Formats: sequence, structure tokens, C-alpha cells
Amino acid sequence: MKIQYRITLIFVLLTIGMMLVVTTIEYYFANQDTFEDFYKRLEIRAVIASKIQFEEAGMTKSAFEDVRKQHLEKLPREKEYILPVKDIQQHLAENGLKLPASFVNEAITKGTARYRKGQVLYLAHLYRGSPQHIIIVSASNEFSDTYLYNLRRVIIFTILAVAIISGIIGLWFSKVILRPVSMLTRRMNEISGTQLHLRLESDGGTDEISKLTDTFNDMLNRLETTFETQKNFISNASHELNTPLTAIIGESEFALNKPRTQEQYQASMNTILAEAERLRKITGSLLHLAQTGYTTHSPEFEPLRADEVLYIAKETVENIIPGCKIMIQMHLMPEDESKLWIRGSSQLLEIAFVNLLLNGCKYSMNQPVSVTLAAANKKVIVIIEDKGIGIPAKEIQYIYEPFFRASNTGKFNGYGIGLPLTRNIIRIHHGEMDVSSEENVGTRIKLTLPLYSVDMWEA
Repeated sequence: MKIQYRITLIFVLLTIGMMLVVTTIEYYFANQDTFEDFYKRLEIRAVIASKIQFEEAGMTKSAFEDVRKQHLEKLPREKEYILPVKDIQQHLAENGLKLPASFVNEAITKGTARYRKGQVLYLAHLYRGSPQHIIIVSASNEFSDTYLYNLRRVIIFTILAVAIISGIIGLWFSKVILRPVSMLTRRMNEISGTQLHLRLESDGGTDEISKLTDTFNDMLNRLETTFETQKNFISNASHELNTPLTAIIGESEFALNKPRTQEQYQASMNTILAEAERLRKITGSLLHLAQTGYTTHSPEFEPLRADEVLYIAKETVENIIPGCKIMIQMHLMPEDESKLWIRGSSQLLEIAFVNLLLNGCKYSMNQPVSVTLAAANKKVIVIIEDKGIGIPAKEIQYIYEPFFRASNTGKFNGYGIGLPLTRNIIRIHHGEMDVSSEENVGTRIKLTLPLYSVDMWEA
């Protein structure tokens, strides 16, 4: 069922429900009022009958009779009984009245009493003269039945009319309310993978529809950025992979074109081996980047000491670049060893630290690279600083794009995958990575990883 119809149905049901409550209350009080009104009519007739029968002063019986006939309508099956209080039960039986004793006793003690037997209503009135008499007036309450029947018809027709009117109003109301959503739906259907530059029109309001529109536009911004990044990634990856492949194919064709000397074959094989090694490094980096970029299957984490992972990464970099100078600063390292524990993958974190340390040594031309380890606010902080070539201010926003290399790195070997890979690894570990750099001054990278409790792990 469409939301528009559901809103209409709910609106109609709520309206009918309120109408039922109101009409039920109205019907109840109307029913009570009709019986009360009918009893008062009987009481008036009983009082007049007692005056006609027992009081002659000021007005004759015939005058009372005339007043009753002129001003009192004859009630259906109306009957009057004037009975002495003495031997009242005998008099009731003689007149064929089967009334409960409590009805008679109440009339004697209170002066008036009411009794209902089906549709026939009885009212007893005590005449306190001497001797005492009870005047009983009875009649069938057909007026009440007719009135309540007509009232029920009016209520039913009113509810049906209200249901129809509320249905029409509900349809119109829901259509007006959902019109912006329908417009959003139509607009979203117009946006395809080749039209991600299109955006939904937003009035800049604070209502839910405006917020939904802004959310869709934000999502489209992210999608457009992702698509563009993917296109650039594919283009750059194709270029980077094509370069060593072209060199390998060219060198192979050169070697096979005609007989060569042993030295020429050896030179060709060395070139092919170097390009194949380059290709292996590129594909390996791409594999790591893909594995860290999609975290459907999270790597297995274990408790680690951040300083131990750093020392292993330092040793690895020193083996790759023997002349590098990596200085691990100890002055901010916490005395409590429990504040050095993190939870993560040692293999991935080593790759991240090695990437950053290699960049620091490479782009600073083996000047000292400072590594500071600290802990604060339940977080482990690693700061890596170098005094290298830095990153141009206009280009720092692109450093996380795969294969991007700054304009001042032309004479250095690299593929532009290290920083995107490192950021993905840090994100997998629920950490943060912040890069600040100044061209020809140096680069500062701050890593923040959540602290892990050893006691919690052992428990």
C-alpha cells in the first residue's frame, strides 16, 4: 500500500474513532435525558392527580381536569392509580399491579419513587394528607424509542458522511504532504551514473524534507567524488602498470630480434628483471590498498605494544636504506607500560609505519627523521617528522589519491600508493591520520590510535 493511501486510511480511522467516542457519549446522555424527562412528565401528572383528588380549595376538580386536558399531552398507555397507603399490597393486587415492595416502600419513605418494567415506566407520588394515599402513574416510553432511533440514524449517517469527507481531505492532505517526496523521487530517477553532477533543488530550510534533500545531495557529492577517484585510479593504475610492461615487452623484442652477444642478453635480462620487480611492487601495493580499502572481512586483531611495532618498522627501513637516520624520542613515552598497548594487526601496522618512515628518509635525503611516541586521553600518539622537501600547499589535498605524487618528487622513485594505503590501515584500527607539511621545510605526520587495556584482554 502506498504511503499516501496509508496516511489517508489512518486519517479516516482516527476521525471515525473520534466521532464514535463523541457520538457514544452524546447518545448515552441523550438516553439518560429522555428517561429523566419522561419521569418528570409522570411526576407532573401524579402531582396534578393528587390535587384533583384531594385538594378543592381555590380551584374545583373540574378546573384541574380542564388544565390537565389543555396543557398535558396524553401519554401512550397512560394509567393512574390512587391507592390508600393502608393495606397497599392488597390494593395493588386488586388493580393488577405487580410492583416490587421496595418501589412502594421508597415512595412511602421518600415521597416519590421510580420503577421501570421494560418500556413501561412507573412513578409513585405520596400524598401526605389524612389518610395517606399513593398516586401511581404509568406510561409507555415510546417517545424515547422514537427519539433514540432517529438519533441513531443521524449518528450513522453523520459518521458515514464524515468518513467520506475525511477520506477526500486525507487524500488531498497526503498528496500535498508527499508532493516534495514525489518530486525528489522523480529527480533522483533522472540522476544516473553519467549524470552525477546533477543535484536536488534545496530551499535551505530546516524541515525534514529539506534535510532529506541535503542528505541526498551530500550522498551525490560523495558518489561523484568516488566515481571520479575510481576513474583516476583506473587511469593511473593502467599507466603505472603499462610502463614496466612496455619496457619488458620492448626489451624482450630487442633481445629476440636478432642474435645478441652474451653481455647484451644479460643486460636485457637485467632490465626485464628490474621492470618485473617494479611491476611486482606496484601490484603488491595495489593488493594491500584494495585489502585495506574494503573491510568486509576485518583482519584478526591482537594486543600489541606500539613501541615494539615501531622498533620493528625502524629495523626494516634501516635494512632497506642503510644510511637512514631514524631517531625514536623517549622523553614523552609514558612510564606506565599499559598505556602503550593497542589492539590491531601487527603486519598492517608495520606496513603503515614502514611506509611513513621510508618516505621520511627518502624525501629528506637521509637527514634525521624524528619519531615521538606518547599517550594521552586513552589514545596512543605517534608523530613522525622529517626535514625534507615537503609538499606544496596546493597539492596537499590530493595526497590520499592513489598514484598521486607531488610535483617536487620527480627525481625520487615511488608510485603514490604509500599514503592512501597507510590512511586505510589507520582507519581500520579506528585511528586518525593528520598530515601537515611545508615545501622545502619538512613534513609532520600525526597518528592517533585508541589505547587498549591489557587487563580487559586478559579477562
